[in-house]
Amino acid sequence: MDIQSFLYPKNQVSYLVTTSNMKEAMDKLEASHYTAIPILDENGLYFGTLSEGDLLWKLKSTPGLGFDTIHEIPVSSIKKRLKVECVEIGADLDDMLALAADQNFVPVVDADRVFLGIIRRKDIIEYYTRNIVD
Repeated sequence: MDIQSFLYPKNQVSYLVTTSNMKEAMDKLEASHYTAIPILDENGLYFGTLSEGDLLWKLKSTPGLGFDTIHEIPVSSIKKRLKVECVEIGADLDDMLALAADQNFVPVVDADRVFLGIIRRKDIIEYYTRNIVD
């Protein structure tokens, strides 16, 4: 078993780009039913992950910011309260499992940090539940 066996590929994952704004982020999170979403730069490199909490804290901490002006805030400028680590596709499975213990999903990148997709903690748990051997 390797990391690629768990990969949920990029073409099936909702993500943002660094040029997206806060309104687009909220709309995409709502449509995808995600609580956090990967952000990619213009070259497809993993930039970070934005959570619902990050959006809420931005609203709370920015005087005058409201739903009528959130389209003015780029996602790249929003402080990320949690650092969601990524894993390289060729890394050891144990490296990915260690990250999945603390993250709902683990972003997967190639050797150049190009985003390939995610590994969902849910899929890992389901796999191990199906394959537990007494």
